[in-house]
Amino acid sequence: MKNKTIFAFERSILSGLLCAVTLLSASVMAQNADIAAALSHSDRPSADAADDARRKPAQVLAFAGLRSGMTVLELEAGGGYYTEILSRAVGPNGRVILQHPPGLMRFVGDGIDERTQGGRLNNVRVSITNFDELDVPDNSVDMVTWILGPHEIGFSPDGNSLGDPIASFAEIARVLKPGGVLIASDHIAPAGMGLESGGTLHRIAESIVTVLAERAGLTLEASSELLLNPEDPLDIGVFDPEIQGQTSQFLVRYRK
Repeated sequence: MKNKTIFAFERSILSGLLCAVTLLSASVMAQNADIAAALSHSDRPSADAADDARRKPAQVLAFAGLRSGMTVLELEAGGGYYTEILSRAVGPNGRVILQHPPGLMRFVGDGIDERTQGGRLNNVRVSITNFDELDVPDNSVDMVTWILGPHEIGFSPDGNSLGDPIASFAEIARVLKPGGVLIASDHIAPAGMGLESGGTLHRIAESIVTVLAERAGLTLEASSELLLNPEDPLDIGVFDPEIQGQTSQFLVRYRK
């Protein structure tokens, strides 16, 4: 009797573990399917798709841990390359806040309007604010993405700040839910350069981002070599024809 009881107990545990693994696998497959569907959506601009091999959005968002139904704050969305993917990947129960600083609007032209006009991405809200004054409620966001943008805290177009560095990361921490994540990537600056590299080379050191994130109460969870390019000399501007579109970039994940 005792052996039968033990066997039944072990079988119950095994069954539970198999169930958990099945659910986890289903979750991962759903995640991958959402991203894949977003990338292959019939309404997606062909110019975006042509950039996928270089930007590797499927791998970046897999590293991020994007899930259906998430609320995502996309800092410095630019022309909306990632907005389009995020909007469709999080699905009808998720939402995306497309943020862009007013001081950089001239660099995107009509890009944001073209992405969102006519409600074509109806789970996206546009927010034009500086990084240190986000119009997002406390503890309301599952994920913040800041892709190719942290260097802007060292850039002051026409002498106008886009956001105080410390206050900007404090804002990110404020809007994230407990357990929420910040995904940051950017062009890598040469060793020893400070925030000034954002205004000169449009690059930033990963270590600076980590210091600011940790000061705001976030914890470095993982980093990836996915976007590194050893051929990038790092000491030239990102718009130099020698390296434009091929810069070496860090990719990191922080958690609140």
